[in-house]
Amino acid sequence: MKGPSADILVVDDEREITDLIKLYLEREGFTVHTADNGEEALRSAETLLPDLIILDVLLGRPDGIEVCRRLRAGPCADVPILFLSAKSEDADIITGLSEGGDDYVTKPFSPSQLAARVQAHIRRRRMRERNQEEQVPNLTFPGLEIDFISSEVRRGGERIPLSVKEFELLAVLARHPNRVFPLDELYRRVWHSDSIGDTRTLMVHVSNLRKKLESDPSRPQWIQTVRGFGYRFSPGAVPDSDDPSVLI
Repeated sequence: MKGPSADILVVDDEREITDLIKLYLEREGFTVHTADNGEEALRSAETLLPDLIILDVLLGRPDGIEVCRRLRAGPCADVPILFLSAKSEDADIITGLSEGGDDYVTKPFSPSQLAARVQAHIRRRRMRERNQEEQVPNLTFPGLEIDFISSEVRRGGERIPLSVKEFELLAVLARHPNRVFPLDELYRRVWHSDSIGDTRTLMVHVSNLRKKLESDPSRPQWIQTVRGFGYRFSPGAVPDSDDPSVLI
């Protein structure tokens, strides 16, 4: 099944990789544009306003993380960014996700796995756009409001800036207060693909969300860990004791 029509920007300084991704995604029905360095990527993103960006972590200056940071400060603030990385670059991946990346795939990667991730992100973005058009009602809890029209969160009346994936993660949890979500199920609901046993992306996003949302991220009130099971949203709950899962 071919994915929804969309423009994809692929950024990697290895031509063999960009050519492979371009070939495979075009077979899936996507329009693919490429860039082989950070500056070209920034120019292309501003001109194209793509539906998704595949971004290598290890570029020259600016590197992938800096490119992500600058994209998030510009017109591509809500465009899904999927990082490519080597397995040895865990620290870079955590930094990249903290700077606004949505997901990552490690090299060497399966082209079919990458295409499935791209399709999932595009469908999720389309769904979010439809929800905004349909004016899905807000969720309101004591001291916390989630606005699905503007994709904004306010705590005590103060706007809390969240990335797209952080907002979607909070929305899934908050729509089902006190329900415990296993890590794999939560990943599928937010990223619309299987985690394949690697839930680091999810854990980093939970950590980042807590840092922005909680008064004391080491004792989370809203997003709590149920050890051995997963996470739950607990409106008005007593803060957890020190939670080691906060630290990645």
